[in-house]
Amino acid sequence: MSSIRREFVKTLFQKRTYIGWAGLFVIPFLVMLAFRFSSAGPGGGRPGQADVGELIFSQIRSNGIYLIVAALMAMATFFLPLLSSMSGSYTVAGEAENGTLRTMLMQPIRRGTFLMSKWFVANLYVAIGLLILGVAALIAGGAVFGLGSVKLFTGQSVGVWHALGLTAGSYAFVFVGMMCVVSLAVLFSTFTNSSLTAVAGALVLVIIMEALQAFTVFDFLQPYLFTSKFSVWTNFLSSPVEWGPVIKAVINYAVWIVGTTAVGYWRFSRKDILS
Repeated sequence: MSSIRREFVKTLFQKRTYIGWAGLFVIPFLVMLAFRFSSAGPGGGRPGQADVGELIFSQIRSNGIYLIVAALMAMATFFLPLLSSMSGSYTVAGEAENGTLRTMLMQPIRRGTFLMSKWFVANLYVAIGLLILGVAALIAGGAVFGLGSVKLFTGQSVGVWHALGLTAGSYAFVFVGMMCVVSLAVLFSTFTNSSLTAVAGALVLVIIMEALQAFTVFDFLQPYLFTSKFSVWTNFLSSPVEWGPVIKAVINYAVWIVGTTAVGYWRFSRKDILS
């Protein structure tokens, strides 16, 4: 626990930590302002989107809870993976880049403990970011559009607290998906002494996975790509929740998280520390 506490305190003293969190706090307010002062119809000027997006964006003006969901939808495909890549990439490569890795490893701590502490804090950073996103969206949406009963995708209406619980489940599911990205970035971080290279490697691989989803010829890969499960969070906005796809997605995430972290652990335990 002392190593985790030390790593978290170090994170709190870095400016980039607050830049990411500030971005997640501001974005819901920007979305709120866009809908508050837009003269477009109820769809917010977004024709041609998928049915789920159409439903969410068309209801924001009538209920602030939809803003919480809209903020998650807007962030889940790029900004959150980018933030997760940045968080994971600094675990080893950032220390090597700053010339402090060797000094850190001279402390009475094992390499495995060192790496897993950084992995835990990197994921904690993303979790706090998602909490900030959700709270900011709740404040912005509730203050301007109010909070009321929510009509789910399956047609049923649920109360405010029930809807907030389902939304919290959606955020938790997305967080597990982002753990895959963090773990992937940690893996890349053990192979290079440049945090930018680790960020680019992890993010490019995520983008490639997302691009493969656009071509039917690669459908056979869908069960294995964790990015293909990102949209499953919308299952929480149904009644009853379709747990089958959620469970399959969580298993997929678990395999990626454990697999990439284990390879990163193996690599780091054998890495030559030159800086």
